[in-house]
Amino acid sequence: MTSDHRSLLETLFRAAIAAADPLVLVPQHLPRPGTGRTIVIGAGKAAASMAQAVERHWQGEISGLVITRYGHGLPCERIEVVEAAHPIPDAAGLAATQRLFALVQNLRPEDQVICLISGGGSALLNLPAPGVTLADKQLINAALLKSGATISEINCVRKHLSAVKGGRLALACAPAQVTSLVISDVPGDDLSVIASGPMSGDASTVQQARAILQRYQINLPASVEAYLASGLAETPKPDDSRLAHCKTILIASAHGSLEAAARLARQSGYHPLNLGDFIEGESREVAYVHAALARQIALRNEPVARPCVILSGGETSVRVTGSGRGGRNSEFLLALAQALNGHASIHAFAGDTDGIDGSEDNAGCFIDPHTLARAEALDLKATDYLARNDAYSYFAALNDLLVTGPSHTNVNDFRAILID
Repeated sequence: MTSDHRSLLETLFRAAIAAADPLVLVPQHLPRPGTGRTIVIGAGKAAASMAQAVERHWQGEISGLVITRYGHGLPCERIEVVEAAHPIPDAAGLAATQRLFALVQNLRPEDQVICLISGGGSALLNLPAPGVTLADKQLINAALLKSGATISEINCVRKHLSAVKGGRLALACAPAQVTSLVISDVPGDDLSVIASGPMSGDASTVQQARAILQRYQINLPASVEAYLASGLAETPKPDDSRLAHCKTILIASAHGSLEAAARLARQSGYHPLNLGDFIEGESREVAYVHAALARQIALRNEPVARPCVILSGGETSVRVTGSGRGGRNSEFLLALAQALNGHASIHAFAGDTDGIDGSEDNAGCFIDPHTLARAEALDLKATDYLARNDAYSYFAALNDLLVTGPSHTNVNDFRAILID
C-alpha cells in the first residue's frame, strides 16, 4: 500500500467520525431551560462527550449522570460520568444504572430530562427486570454475541429482560418533559433499537424475543424462563399514551457519516459508491460480496467507473468458534484480503467509528495488493487466522492496524475500498 492510499483511507475514516462529533452536534438541538429542574441522564460510548457538550452550552442549573464504556470517559463538572463494561454488562454498570434510575423518580411536570443516547448503551444501561439477575444477563449477552445474532435481534432480547430498556426508562421520567438526543449506531436508525430504546416505544414482542433465543439455541436460566412466561416482560408500544411527554431527536447517524466520506472522496478524485448503512450479516460473507463488487468495478468499470471507492456501514457479526483476537471489522478485512487474492488495483480499510474494534485496542485495519504476500513471507496464513478468529494478530504482525483510541462517538462500522 502506498502512503497515499493509506492516508486517503484514514482521512475518509476520520471524516466519517468528524461528521458525528457530539461537541458540534449536541448544542444545535438542546431544549430551552424551563422553570423546574433539569436532569441529564444517558448511556453509550458517546455519553461523556455528549455530556461535555451539554455542560459547555447550557444556560442555568443542571445535574445528572451518564454511563460510558471503560476508557471512554471525559471530565465534566456538573454531570457525573461513570465508566462500566461493554459489551458484557458488569456490576459497575448495574450500580450506575440504579443511581441514574433514582434521579428521575418523583419529578414534576415543570422539570425536564435531557437523555443522551448512543451506541453501546444497551450493555451500559443495565438494570435487569424483576427476578432476573446480572449473572443471567451476562450469560445471555455473551451467548448471543458469540452466536452471530444481529444487533437488532440481540437488542430485542435485551429489551424484554430489562427494567429500563424498551421505553421503560421513559415511563419512569413522567410527568417531566423528556428530550432525547440520539447518535445512531444501528442500520436504519430505528430509535427503538439504538441502546435498546430506553426512551422509545417498542414494536417487538416477547414472542419474538423467545423465538430469537430458540433460533440461536441459547440456554436460559430458570429465572429468565419464568419472567418471559409471566406476562410482565412486554414492553410499552410506540402508540402508548404514557410516552406523550417524550421527544426524540436523531442528531447523528452512519448515513450522515458515509455521505461526509463520499464528499471527501469526490474531492480526492474518486467516484463514491455508497452502499449505505443497512448492511448486516456474517463478516466473512459480507466481505465476499464486497470483494465481488470490487472485482467487477476493476474489470468492467461497472456499476461505477474507476477510480472508485466503495463505502458501506452497518454492523456485521462474527460467529466465534476460535480463541484468537479480532473484532468484526478485522475479520471482515482478512476475509476480504483472502477473496481479493492480491488484486493489484484494490486497497481497503475497515474499522469501528468508536475507535475500538470489538474488544481490542485498534479502530480497524488496512489491506493492500501485497498483504497476503507480506504475510506469507512471515509464515502467516490467512486461512489459519480466520479459522481461529485471530485477525487482530494477523494485522498486528504486518503493522497494518490503525490505533486511534476512543473517538467519543459511535455510528458503527465504516468500510472503504479503493479501486484505481
